[in-house]
Amino acid sequence: MTMGSGKRPIRVLVVEDSAVARLLLVDIISRDPRLEVAAAVESAEEALRILGSVRPDVISLDIRLPGMNGFEATRRVMAERPTPIVVVSASVESEDLKISMNALRAGALSVVEKPVSPVSAGYAAIAERLCRQLVIMSDVPVIRLSAGHRQPRPWISVQHASSRTGKAPSSLPAGSYRCLGIVASTGGPNAVATVLQGLGADYSLPVFLVQHITSSFLTGFVSWLKDTVSMPVVFATEGERPQAGHVYVSPPEHHLELVGDRLHISNEAPLDGQRPSGTRLLRSLALNHGPHAMAVVLTGMGDDGAAGLKAVRDEGGFTVAEDESTAVIYGMPAAAARLDAVCELLPLPAIGPRLRDMTRQEHSTHVR
Repeated sequence: MTMGSGKRPIRVLVVEDSAVARLLLVDIISRDPRLEVAAAVESAEEALRILGSVRPDVISLDIRLPGMNGFEATRRVMAERPTPIVVVSASVESEDLKISMNALRAGALSVVEKPVSPVSAGYAAIAERLCRQLVIMSDVPVIRLSAGHRQPRPWISVQHASSRTGKAPSSLPAGSYRCLGIVASTGGPNAVATVLQGLGADYSLPVFLVQHITSSFLTGFVSWLKDTVSMPVVFATEGERPQAGHVYVSPPEHHLELVGDRLHISNEAPLDGQRPSGTRLLRSLALNHGPHAMAVVLTGMGDDGAAGLKAVRDEGGFTVAEDESTAVIYGMPAAAARLDAVCELLPLPAIGPRLRDMTRQEHSTHVR
């Protein structure tokens, strides 16, 4: 049991090849009363050798390591002794970001910035974010890679006869939808990629995405997503008219909205602590396209997107939240379910095909 259950500090295995960075990470972790350093090693090979005896609750894993890199290390950990992994990266260069994102697909839970120096800008916030992620991820159940994903339940409909506003939830025929909004946070990169792959290369609607991730990693995430899915993926730009089959990602620290048939980008104040705000995006889809909008809330902490999903459903649009059986963090989908905002709860692999089903007759070239 972790300290979150009132028993003992969370045991962290630090894997970092730089002696200076390793000492810094050990110091940061040791100062947090919720955490303790179980061991600190300089290579993935050494970490794998001691994993069984140390039995950490969570691993802080560098990406650039001598010998086995962070991606291969993640695969091995998940195959041999599944343990929550937080990827810690000092670089946002494309190669390091690609390794980081692939590590997330291999089973790592999140990626955070590596603290560089106590005198560097933003050091305290970066250190706090690292500790917070280690605490949160230590409680996430992980499974042996060879056993596949947690077995999802068949899709579960929670569609009711009417929403709280009295409007019927989506009953439109396939092909009546005009846009799709997706909101994701912790665990989102892999979830988003899975959904987009399920839509297929010829998906007929524009897709708008809010992914909560450290701003310095967002460009790398978009680049990785371009290489991972068959749809064009771009940062949204002000005044742009969205095209069918393209994925538009909110820029770092900017809200993304649809206004009429154009994209609107703003750096207005955060909504409920979030910028970009998933709820703000989804509300704009509800306002502009009502029953012709589709919206999805995937894995993540907190409740961003839940109120926006409710707005789409209240207008008769089609809404989906990721089922608990596959969500890394069930916080955001659970918040949406509590608001009666969800037409269907679906395990992750079923979401893309279901959305594709709902839009299979749509052939417009842009948002109407």
